[in-house]
Amino acid sequence: MIGDKKVILSGMQSTGSLTLGNYLGALKNWVSLCEEYECFYMVADLHSITLRQDPAQFRKSARNLLTLYIAAGLDPHKNCIYFQSHVPQHAQLAWVLNCFTYMGELNRMTQFKDKSAKHSDNINAGLYTYPVLMAADILLFQSDLVPVGKDQLQHLEITRDIAQRVNAIYGDVFTIPEPYIGKAGAKIMSLQDPTKKMSKSDENPNASIYLTDDKDTVIRKFKRAVTDSEANIAYNDEQAGIHNLIDIYGACTGKTPDEVVREFNGKGYGDFKMAVGEAVADTLSPIQTRFDELSKDKAYIDSIIKDNAEKASYYAEKTLRKVMKKVGFTEKIR
Repeated sequence: MIGDKKVILSGMQSTGSLTLGNYLGALKNWVSLCEEYECFYMVADLHSITLRQDPAQFRKSARNLLTLYIAAGLDPHKNCIYFQSHVPQHAQLAWVLNCFTYMGELNRMTQFKDKSAKHSDNINAGLYTYPVLMAADILLFQSDLVPVGKDQLQHLEITRDIAQRVNAIYGDVFTIPEPYIGKAGAKIMSLQDPTKKMSKSDENPNASIYLTDDKDTVIRKFKRAVTDSEANIAYNDEQAGIHNLIDIYGACTGKTPDEVVREFNGKGYGDFKMAVGEAVADTLSPIQTRFDELSKDKAYIDSIIKDNAEKASYYAEKTLRKVMKKVGFTEKIR
């Protein structure tokens, strides 16, 4: 709690480009939360290096992500938007929490098993202790609420377990975070495999719509979107591809699935795909215009990076000092 507002923390990894799924499923719904909550949104660059990164591209992607946060509508004066690596307390607290986390707990983390199978040539300790750094992210700001999808729920559960363990030993140290259940964002699936979520790490470039894709690219990708042989625009689980396109069109136009089905009743898949592509391009256009403007204003983005790092560090340091004192470290002479 900061003042009379509960604290929300979230973030996205700084590798790759944000997708339409990231925007419609999460980012779009973050925009209005600052009226009710104290919001911290990090560019999760420390988490990103469990995979090898090209340094120049890594820096560019991280800055682009922060810029896209703002371009998509997050006010950097009402939300604390910052680079995780600019707040060293994340890593400091993670080390302390490592010493209160059991290997048995980490062994149960399904994401570690999945990523280890995918990247068997680079199963590093950072990948293994990733959930502890995530716990540090959340607990550092005494977060009351964390927006999580099903794939992240296990990480929130271990965060709660660690926080409760520390509190049981040392007293009232951490706020126990709860999952944030707000307005459900649209669940956007891959255009090439509608049984999987749209992902910015998908190796097939036609599977995802990126927030920086121009109109021609958007239209081309939707023309290639996987559908079926039913030739019938209906909203059911058997037609996963059409179901996904209806969700996307509805999220961009504000229409319900029933309204979308009625609008395209009797029309072919080609016309429908074109309409979805147009609606998505229209949705992305103002974000792209704002992103281009912000990208050219280096001084403004630099000032946001500096000011928000200072704000995040202020609150992070309050928690870290409390933890260090409770655990028994010698206090720094100031």
